[in-house]
Amino acid sequence: MLSSCKDFKSLLQIHGHLIVSGFKQDSSVNTHLIKSYSLFHKCDFARIVFDSTTNPYVVLYNSMIRAYTRTNQHKEALQLYYLMMERNLEPDKYTFTFVLKACTGLLDLEEGFLVHKQIVDKGLECDQFIGTGLVDMYGKMGELRLAREVFDKMPNTDVVAWNAIIASLSQSSDPHEALEFFTSMRVSDVEPDIVSFLNLVPAVSKLADMDSCRSIHGYVFKRGLDEVISNGLIDMYCKCGDALVARHVFDRVWVKNDVSWGTMMAGYAHNGYFVMVLELFYQIKNENLKMNKVSVGSALLAAGEMGDLEKGKEIQDCVMQQYIDIDILLATSIMNMYAKCGELEKAKKLFGELPEKDLVAWSSIIAAFVQSGYPEEAVSLFRDMQTNYLRPNSITLMSILTACAHLSLLRLGKSIHCYALRANVDSDISTGTALVSMYAKCRFFSGALTIFNTMPCKDVIAWNALINGYIQNGFPYRAIEIFNELGLSEISPDSGTMVSLLQACVLLNDLDLGSYIHGQIIKYAFQSDCHVMNALVDMYAKCGNLSSSEMLFYRTDFGKDEVSWNIIIAGYMHNWHAEDSISAFHRMRLENFQPNVVTIVSVLPATAYLAALTEGMAIHACIIRMGFQSNTLVGNSLIDMYAKCGRLNYAEKCFDEMEYKDTVSWNVMLAGHAVHGQGNRAIALFSLMQERHFEVDSVSFVNVLSACRHSGLVEQGRKFFDSMRENHHVVPDLDHYACMVDLLSRAGLFDEALEFIKKMPIKPDAGVWGALLSACREHSNVQMGEVAWNHLVKLEPENPTNYVVLTSIYAQSGRWNDADETKSKMNERGLMKTPGCSWVEVNNQIRAFRVGDENCS
Repeated sequence: MLSSCKDFKSLLQIHGHLIVSGFKQDSSVNTHLIKSYSLFHKCDFARIVFDSTTNPYVVLYNSMIRAYTRTNQHKEALQLYYLMMERNLEPDKYTFTFVLKACTGLLDLEEGFLVHKQIVDKGLECDQFIGTGLVDMYGKMGELRLAREVFDKMPNTDVVAWNAIIASLSQSSDPHEALEFFTSMRVSDVEPDIVSFLNLVPAVSKLADMDSCRSIHGYVFKRGLDEVISNGLIDMYCKCGDALVARHVFDRVWVKNDVSWGTMMAGYAHNGYFVMVLELFYQIKNENLKMNKVSVGSALLAAGEMGDLEKGKEIQDCVMQQYIDIDILLATSIMNMYAKCGELEKAKKLFGELPEKDLVAWSSIIAAFVQSGYPEEAVSLFRDMQTNYLRPNSITLMSILTACAHLSLLRLGKSIHCYALRANVDSDISTGTALVSMYAKCRFFSGALTIFNTMPCKDVIAWNALINGYIQNGFPYRAIEIFNELGLSEISPDSGTMVSLLQACVLLNDLDLGSYIHGQIIKYAFQSDCHVMNALVDMYAKCGNLSSSEMLFYRTDFGKDEVSWNIIIAGYMHNWHAEDSISAFHRMRLENFQPNVVTIVSVLPATAYLAALTEGMAIHACIIRMGFQSNTLVGNSLIDMYAKCGRLNYAEKCFDEMEYKDTVSWNVMLAGHAVHGQGNRAIALFSLMQERHFEVDSVSFVNVLSACRHSGLVEQGRKFFDSMRENHHVVPDLDHYACMVDLLSRAGLFDEALEFIKKMPIKPDAGVWGALLSACREHSNVQMGEVAWNHLVKLEPENPTNYVVLTSIYAQSGRWNDADETKSKMNERGLMKTPGCSWVEVNNQIRAFRVGDENCS
């Protein structure tokens, strides 16, 4: 009857009947009662039964110790074990098996050593059950050497023992050993079971070993076990980067439970397919299926990564409606979602309301702030955590090291490294990788290489950290060298490696190298990876091969996302194909992709370049509908667009209505006034910018000097130029010198302009001499024009504009022979002036009109 109890109420009735009937409860009955109560996780009732037994013997102690370990009350289990020892009862092999589980649950290595010594003293170390328990305990505590020693001493090893050692090695820093042991297990004629395959999942996932993944899938499929371990297969394929096959496995599962849904959603989230995560979430919701914390956590992560606050709130409401218990992990997921959606105060409020802030909560909020682009807040929280006397673990260290890298806080990074050494977590592969990344991004490459070269086990992420560090600091050649070293190792590059290398190609503007990396992408079968293909489209566009970029985007079948469209829109504009950029924007919307902030700031420059006011205003309306008008980047782009389309009043209105202005906002408005020749208004705005305590930078001075030169404000221009060094500690560059030369020479002050050029602390470039030559045409100054032209033909001999301008100066002065001679020199060099081009909107279509040199003014 006790064994057949299906619910706790029935068990209480049977126990009550035993007491009322006066039935003498012997140790056998009490053992069954304790076991039954433990199955319902009612250890307090089980302990009452135990304490009511006079002189309980070993079997009863074993049952009670086992009951405690079942309910994770490991301290109580050990206390009862020592009480048993005090009463001089001899523990048997079952006692030690349960006590070892308690030591494992507490991760108490010292206690584990003591129990192991007692086992050795009693000659039970070679017992199959106890040996397996020792292997499991040492493995879970990271003592793999001791685990292997125990395993090697075992005279007979069954599948459970093999599973214990494989599970331990799967979680180690070198998961290759787990695969080797699995092979040895099969050679030893031990047939693997379901647990064997599930234990291999972490190893294969860490290694991203697709071959092993497929082999395991084939093995379990042949034995008809694929349905049983489908969740493990889904997880493994996703961790190996193939979410498509994982989805096929998921779709083949006949009866999907909440674990299946949660695993698939977590897999999509792992691969960055956040749209798919939310699709599955809404499918569960619409079909009224059960949700678990994994599926909800994945959905919250997706909403956070997409910055979709409304969906995040909807998911939070769903948690409440389904009465899902909000433990600290789920509360942390909700908090992270708010942080990633920019709701920092809400995230902090939720964090403050947590009843217990354990290390997981602190680590999560720090990680969320780092990932959301708020490293300063993360560092502040880390210091608050330390004042609460919590010791950071490897996860906390990885997050704070990332923050140090973002802020170039090398000193704090070194302090974290010292702590990692003292805490003996520096050898952990994740911590080691974070240290490599931090040192590399702080430009301390000797430290990065020292850590990298001393890591006992390196995975592809560690290699990527070093490659990324060199690229982000402008050393693409060194990054390529590291990639070549990776090719000599046994580790295969992943999609992240390819994305980084394509960035190196862009920095070098090396199309040949980009084509080689494209070949590597095909070799390693990354053509279906959205991130890789996005980077490839971007590389071809930025390296000037727009046709290849278009071909890959439109004719290659890969899962495009909003980022893909943003890249092609920006790629068109990078190559001055403004009409194609606008067309791509419209096509993106037709294909039901939602434009984001990046889309808007990519397409608005195209409308500005074409002075396509109608298109620009249509996009402005789109911005209002999507609620992006408060975004500073969008506001800056709108000001620029309206100014370049000739509607300075609209630009000023956008500027005045901006809630959050930055230095760029002021600079763009200054540039608008400068282009429209409103020098005095630009000067007034420049003064107001300083009064409002916005930092004026190099660009601010280029714009205000440009305003002065367009308006002929020579004296004010001189004052601004002199104030750069004296008052603002801004070192003038060639753009500032070109503005001053243009200002002086337009005013007819050619001698002063030439003297100014001679006194320049840096060598004048074509922009400086070009400004002088253009002013010479306005004033028909042949002598000074020849001086400027002589310098320009040395700096840019293939530029036909310089010849055309000098020819014009000669013609204006009536020196027709010199004009003809200059034109002949231009023709001898095979140079042709690019025809001018104007745009006009006709019936909402942009039409271009090109004119030849003869008609250009």
